[in-house]
Amino acid sequence: MKKLIYISSFLMLLGTAVSCDRSLDEINKDQSRINKPVASSLLVPIQYNMAAIGYNRANDFTFDLMQVSLDFPNEGNSLSRYYITENTGAGFWNNSYRWLKQVDDLKRAAVEEGDKNYEAIALVLNAWIYSNLTDTYGDVPFSEASKLDEGILQPKFDRQKDIYVKLLDDLKTANSLFITNKVLAGNDLFYKAESDANGITNWKKFCNSLSLRLLTRILSKNGEVNVHTRIQEIIGNPSVYPIFQSNADGAKLDITGVSPLMPPIARPQDFTTGRAASEFFVTTLKANNDPRLAMFFSQAKDLNNVSIGYKGAPSGYAFGTTFDYQPSNLNQNLAKAPLKILMYPYAELQFILSELAFKGIVQGSAQTYYENGVKAAIEQWGAVMPVNYFSNPNVAYKPEMERIMLQKYVALFFVDQQQWFEKRRTGFPVLPNNGGLLNGGAMPSRLMYPPNPKVLNTANYQAAIQQMGGDDINVKMWWNK
Repeated sequence: MKKLIYISSFLMLLGTAVSCDRSLDEINKDQSRINKPVASSLLVPIQYNMAAIGYNRANDFTFDLMQVSLDFPNEGNSLSRYYITENTGAGFWNNSYRWLKQVDDLKRAAVEEGDKNYEAIALVLNAWIYSNLTDTYGDVPFSEASKLDEGILQPKFDRQKDIYVKLLDDLKTANSLFITNKVLAGNDLFYKAESDANGITNWKKFCNSLSLRLLTRILSKNGEVNVHTRIQEIIGNPSVYPIFQSNADGAKLDITGVSPLMPPIARPQDFTTGRAASEFFVTTLKANNDPRLAMFFSQAKDLNNVSIGYKGAPSGYAFGTTFDYQPSNLNQNLAKAPLKILMYPYAELQFILSELAFKGIVQGSAQTYYENGVKAAIEQWGAVMPVNYFSNPNVAYKPEMERIMLQKYVALFFVDQQQWFEKRRTGFPVLPNNGGLLNGGAMPSRLMYPPNPKVLNTANYQAAIQQMGGDDINVKMWWNK
């Protein structure tokens, strides 16, 4: 059932990738080729492919670990039972480095052309992709990656702390580079900045909102890094550091179904084959009287094929469990055009601000931010916010992290791996062990490195696992120690 996009491992050398239209034999200069790509030609392929990769990561990976869905029926090892191998994240590793090379090409072209907006966009994309990569594995090739052309065949693995510090500095630099009264020379799938006067301003909002995501993830390292100061600098000066103000500002990609903007899953039936919706996620939305139930799920049926409402299957159910009903599944329309791929929704930022206000790091009402986040999460799917929604005690604000994070978990539905990252950071939401989880029932803290760097970059791989404390799914991130 898994639908990860696999790129030939031959091209994925040690966390250093060559461009998608080049082979290793072409590294020597080929004078018949265009050696200096134009910045305006590079952005759209990066946007579409990385958005599609994030969509598939949610569907193939996060949903299983975070009890959104599960393989069903399933009596064997599966990701929803925390069965993870060194190949579990190989496609994600390969694809990330492939497109990071393209981002590097975009930045180089922008610098040569003197185009500050493309340069800033490249820094934002680099931070977006690398933050997801390091939050998946920990220490990864970074400062020496994507430099095969410079003769670096075996890049070192940078420490996660160093990666975070550099990404945050890059985002601050990007914020200062944007020229908001200038449109882009080429197409832009996220914000239409080639034609919309507000497009570059929205990129700037994405930049600073991404900084807040990263800073919130490393809250536990305040002091080691000036986390609170950086947060307050952004929040306290909105004219210099604008952030998302509505769902319209969030980073998303509209999939129209017209080539080349096709859904990441070619056959919608593959989206629902051999799976069921998870009891935990279904029950959470039912308790909220959530208006998205029909958008997200099909109805369960009894053995006579009669609908019995929304009822999921327990993730990681005990071996030998029998079912007297066919559980709800995910709604196949979630894989059909038109659809939106969410990279960073406005709702996520509101929950970040709610947490920061709750902890006294920023001023403002944690409840107001929380309620804004809940409302935005409903409306970003085209649903209507019910009247008196917050009178329901299951969704009403409580001054506690568990309540904030449960609703953030719902808001992060289909946002790459963010549910998993936030669960590891905060411990929320509390997910049940239904009797069949592996790994002692412990949520995996990371993925193991895939085979390529182990074989082709052995010395640096060994150094990385020594500084990380092992290559094991229970080794914690720097920000979670």
